[in-house]
Amino acid sequence: MENLEHKQVEVKGLKLHVAEIGSGPKVVVFLHGFPEIWYTWRHQMVAVANKGYRAIAFDFRGYGLSDQPAEPENATFRELIDDVVGLLDSLAINKAFLVGKDFGALPAYLVAALHPERVSGVVTLGVPYILPGPSAIQNHLLPEGFYISRWQQPGRAEADFGRFDVKTVIRNIYTLFSRSEVPVASENQEIMDLFDPSTPLPPWFSEQDLSAYASLYEKSGFRFALQVPYRTLSVDIGITDPKVNAPALLIMGEKDYCLNFPGMEEYIRSGTVKHLVPDLDITFLEEGSHFVHEQLPEQVNELIVTFLDKHSL
Repeated sequence: MENLEHKQVEVKGLKLHVAEIGSGPKVVVFLHGFPEIWYTWRHQMVAVANKGYRAIAFDFRGYGLSDQPAEPENATFRELIDDVVGLLDSLAINKAFLVGKDFGALPAYLVAALHPERVSGVVTLGVPYILPGPSAIQNHLLPEGFYISRWQQPGRAEADFGRFDVKTVIRNIYTLFSRSEVPVASENQEIMDLFDPSTPLPPWFSEQDLSAYASLYEKSGFRFALQVPYRTLSVDIGITDPKVNAPALLIMGEKDYCLNFPGMEEYIRSGTVKHLVPDLDITFLEEGSHFVHEQLPEQVNELIVTFLDKHSL
């Protein structure tokens, strides 16, 4: 970690915080989810750099040490596509592998669909290729207290999170979302109320890790994070040809709560997802949670490096 270089890179008038390690023409760009940040890729960045790749992870606009956009409530996934392509342009990178976790999977695939000449391959963890739009997540098939439904309501998550300091919010989410059950609150509960304060952090997530995350979200807050992905997930961004022809790999933990979203497991296991991504390999890790890249870094690193080596010839 001490060999990581940090810098601010201007993209579309905003300065994005970028962490980088390694060098050379073979580039891997890592895209975080929520409540993650560039730091979530600490294990993978070092692993791919040691194998001869240039590893880049950045904080999306509105997250961590990156600038806040002027009107975050108007943002959609289009802005995240702009972040990725704009960053490649600013760093003079013609083509790269994209690795996305959680909602970071969406811009990874969308960039590959819209700018295929810029993408060598796509790896996603925890989330398959789904298009933003009204059918992205079937909220109506889940109880009213489904966490995405709650966080999509303006002001509700702000009030829920606002009862605690940032570090506590990150601790609660990481612990709750490491389980295989979909977080659903009862009628008189908020999502933060689901957390049992006596529950320890997952064994693979240290107090030092928690402090690193908290320090970054203390800078940015959660305003943009609640807009993108949650409040814009149902917004169709007008992609008429969403097919991705680049080689792709989906890594899922068998104990990832996302598999319990209505239709999600069937969408993946039946191969329906391959209608959008024909050249897709799917790997399940038996003990893996939603944070499989932090929980089982050696297994995930091996899968990623094998994919990169296969498709960078």
